[in-house]
Parts: sequence; C-alpha cells; structure tokens
Amino acid sequence: MRNFLIGRVKSLKYALRGMFLLLKTEHAVISQFSIAMVFIVLGFYFEISRMEWIIQLLLMGLVLAVESLNTAIEKLCDYIHPDFHSRIGLIKDISAGAVSFAVIFTIIIAAIIYFPYIF
Repeated sequence: MRNFLIGRVKSLKYALRGMFLLLKTEHAVISQFSIAMVFIVLGFYFEISRMEWIIQLLLMGLVLAVESLNTAIEKLCDYIHPDFHSRIGLIKDISAGAVSFAVIFTIIIAAIIYFPYIF
C-alpha cells in the first residue's frame, strides 16, 4: 500500500511538471490557456449558470488536453524523424486536426452559452 501511494505521488509530480512545462514553453497551449482565462472572467461577469460553468470547464479541459497531446505527438515525430517527411507531415496534420475539432465545437458551444447573455 505504501509503495502504491508513493507511486501515485510521483506520478502526480511528473504530471504537474508536464503541465507547467507546457504552459511555460508551448505557444499553442499558452494561447489556449489565455483564451480559457478570458472565458472564466466572462463567466463571472455574465454570472453563467452552474451547468454552463460545468460545460465551459469541461470544454476548456478538453481543448487543453487535446492541444497537449498534439504537442506530444509533434515532439515525438520530430524526434523520430527530424527531417521533413510527407508521412510525418500527415501525422502532424491529423493531430492538429484533432485540436481543430475540439476548438470548433468549443466555439459553437461558447456561442450557445454566451449569445443570450450578450444579446
């Protein structure tokens, strides 16, 4: 049991280190995080409902998680094949497409949430 708890604490340490590394070095993650902070301020300003907060926070987490996975895939691709290769490019494009799906649907849902408050 003790080793299990020590292992979980170490895992948490590595995960937090990864989060802070992403927020410190990756421009796409920094941008997504900054946009999320704007929507947190908007949520307080417009006093959105509890359910709207839940949806908003889930979507923020989704976009940041997918963006983080995209970054990891791109770094792995660059490590495996540092020179340009069409297959590596395709993998990177597909990974970026996943982020685009998350962002597009997040924008649509944000519009649904905030449209009644703004107009």
